Amino acid sequence: MTDAANEPQSSEGARVPQAVPNALLSKVPQVTVFFWIIKVLCTTVGETASDFLNVNLGLGLSGTSVAAGVCLLAVLAVQFKARKYTAGVYWLAVVLVSVFGTLVTDILTDGLHFPLEASTGLFTVALGLTFAVWNAKEGTLSIHSILTPRREAFYWLAILFTFALGTATGDLMAEKLGLGYLTTGLIVLGVIAAAGIAWRLGLNSVLGFWIAYILTRPLGASIGDYLTQSKADGGLGLGATLTSAVFLSAILLVVVYLGVTRRDFIAEPPPPPANEKKRAAVLQLVAVLLLLLVASGTGYFARHAQLRREAQAAVTPDRPLGDLSDFRKIADDMLVLARAGDFAGVKTRADDLESAWDRNQARMQPMNPEKWTTMDGAIDTVLKKVRSSSPDGPACVTALQELLTVIDGFDKRK
Repeated sequence: MTDAANEPQSSEGARVPQAVPNALLSKVPQVTVFFWIIKVLCTTVGETASDFLNVNLGLGLSGTSVAAGVCLLAVLAVQFKARKYTAGVYWLAVVLVSVFGTLVTDILTDGLHFPLEASTGLFTVALGLTFAVWNAKEGTLSIHSILTPRREAFYWLAILFTFALGTATGDLMAEKLGLGYLTTGLIVLGVIAAAGIAWRLGLNSVLGFWIAYILTRPLGASIGDYLTQSKADGGLGLGATLTSAVFLSAILLVVVYLGVTRRDFIAEPPPPPANEKKRAAVLQLVAVLLLLLVASGTGYFARHAQLRREAQAAVTPDRPLGDLSDFRKIADDMLVLARAGDFAGVKTRADDLESAWDRNQARMQPMNPEKWTTMDGAIDTVLKKVRSSSPDGPACVTALQELLTVIDGFDKRK
């Protein structure tokens, strides 16, 4: 899907160049199949690399965010200083924006306990305002029009919000609504395919491009989670380290190929679309927004109703959160390992605890929101203690004992 459909052509069919005051050579690539391949790879790396830095290396959310933010600023400085598109610099910036955008959403969700619904709404508004101001100032949102520093600033701000929004939307579907990562990925893939068909039938190319760009984020995240999750959780169990290494290598190979062949280099800028086409694009935008609002709203409330019915059928007075035996088994294992000083083993089981908790959130939270929040806080404390770069043994043991106390208090049959 490209956004060149609105470009006027000469009688020979070639694009007609138009001078742009103070224009640079294009700072972004041509939208080809390679663009979408690397984009999906980058979004997957954004998910797996942030997990690798946060969990495997023990940097934590704050440390990972600072490291990713500093690297992103450094690479963007090089990108803005460049006079033309350079594949290596551009795609390194996209990888880092992917990591940082993921972390922004994770900080809101895990650090500040911001609801995913609110995060989705917040980033939707932020992205919408960015597009509105960008279009008002520049008259186009085409990726092929990134020819001046101001347009490039709008472009990268929009890219950041697309990654944050895609992360929040994907997590909302996969975790909060309990659809799972594979199902979420298939749903998102279906919407992208529908946008592609609509583009072929006349959907404005710029609108179609940004729809696909936003949705490839939850698609890539779903792929990443499916590859990294353990087989017990329905994944392939490859782990964040291996998955990140494989995808980064794939990105590197494609970027080197593009750098050598220059197949995605834009030689000359397109002129802005005609006013008639702009008016048609606005009407299409309104129609698409209404369609997405109705479809997503209907799906959200229908899924919530289904989860409430399942919760009412499963909850009992002596088990307000259902069967917690799996969580107790994991916590028991972690406690034994912590007392033995095997913190590598503790961290491995901590991954299992987090995956199991996230996987059951949609089912358990409606059963008893207050008790779910209490247990969620106890689990968060355990994860923070055991994932510290230098775990404090007694503090880890205490946190695990407190979690077991919470579990036993909720499960009166114990």
